[in-house]
Amino acid sequence: MNSKWPLERVLFAMAGTMTLLSAVLVLLVSPWFLLLTALVGINQWMYVAFGACPASIVLGRACGLRSSTAGHGS
Repeated sequence: MNSKWPLERVLFAMAGTMTLLSAVLVLLVSPWFLLLTALVGINQWMYVAFGACPASIVLGRACGLRSSTAGHGS
Protein backbone atom coordinates (compact mmCIF):
# COMPACT_ATOMS: atom_id res chain seq x y z
CA MET A 1 0.00 0.00 0.00
CA ASN A 2 1.51 3.32 -1.01
CA SER A 3 -0.41 5.96 0.93
CA LYS A 4 -0.14 9.71 0.43
CA TRP A 5 -0.51 10.12 4.18
CA PRO A 6 2.70 10.13 6.25
CA LEU A 7 3.14 7.63 9.06
CA GLU A 8 2.30 10.16 11.77
CA ARG A 9 -1.06 11.01 10.22
CA VAL A 10 -2.03 7.34 9.95
CA LEU A 11 -0.96 6.71 13.55
CA PHE A 12 -3.01 9.70 14.72
CA ALA A 13 -6.07 8.43 12.81
CA MET A 14 -5.65 4.93 14.22
CA ALA A 15 -5.24 6.21 17.78
CA GLY A 16 -8.37 8.35 17.51
CA THR A 17 -10.36 5.48 16.04
CA MET A 18 -9.24 3.03 18.71
CA THR A 19 -9.95 5.53 21.49
CA LEU A 20 -13.48 6.15 20.21
CA LEU A 21 -14.04 2.42 19.75
CA SER A 22 -12.89 1.71 23.29
CA ALA A 23 -15.25 4.40 24.66
CA VAL A 24 -18.18 2.76 22.87
CA LEU A 25 -17.13 -0.68 24.10
CA VAL A 26 -16.85 0.62 27.67
CA LEU A 27 -20.41 1.93 27.47
CA LEU A 28 -21.91 -1.12 25.78
CA VAL A 29 -19.84 -4.08 26.93
CA SER A 30 -17.46 -3.70 29.86
CA PRO A 31 -15.33 -1.13 31.67
CA TRP A 32 -12.37 -3.46 31.05
CA PHE A 33 -12.15 -1.95 27.57
CA LEU A 34 -10.52 1.05 29.25
CA LEU A 35 -7.37 -1.06 29.00
CA LEU A 36 -7.54 -0.56 25.24
CA THR A 37 -7.52 3.19 25.79
CA ALA A 38 -4.49 2.82 28.06
CA LEU A 39 -2.64 0.79 25.42
CA VAL A 40 -3.32 3.48 22.82
CA GLY A 41 -1.90 6.11 25.17
CA ILE A 42 1.17 3.99 25.92
CA ASN A 43 1.82 3.56 22.18
CA GLN A 44 1.52 7.30 21.63
CA TRP A 45 4.03 8.04 24.39
CA MET A 46 6.40 5.38 23.05
CA TYR A 47 6.34 7.14 19.68
CA VAL A 48 6.99 10.52 21.31
CA ALA A 49 9.81 9.23 23.52
CA PHE A 50 11.55 6.81 21.15
CA GLY A 51 10.42 7.77 17.65
CA ALA A 52 8.78 4.38 17.19
CA CYS A 53 6.05 2.21 18.67
CA PRO A 54 4.75 -1.25 17.75
CA ALA A 55 2.08 0.25 15.49
CA SER A 56 4.58 2.45 13.63
CA ILE A 57 6.90 -0.49 13.04
CA VAL A 58 4.10 -2.67 11.67
CA LEU A 59 2.74 0.12 9.45
CA GLY A 60 6.20 0.94 8.18
CA ARG A 61 6.96 -2.65 7.24
CA ALA A 62 3.54 -3.87 6.09
CA CYS A 63 2.30 -0.75 4.31
CA GLY A 64 5.54 1.01 3.41
CA LEU A 65 4.57 4.18 5.26
CA ARG A 66 7.31 6.70 5.97
CA SER A 67 7.60 9.42 8.55
CA SER A 68 7.05 12.97 7.38
CA THR A 69 10.22 13.88 9.27
CA ALA A 70 12.39 11.12 7.77
CA GLY A 71 15.60 12.49 6.44
CA HIS A 72 15.18 15.94 8.00
CA GLY A 73 17.68 15.26 10.81
CA SER A 74 16.42 17.24 13.78
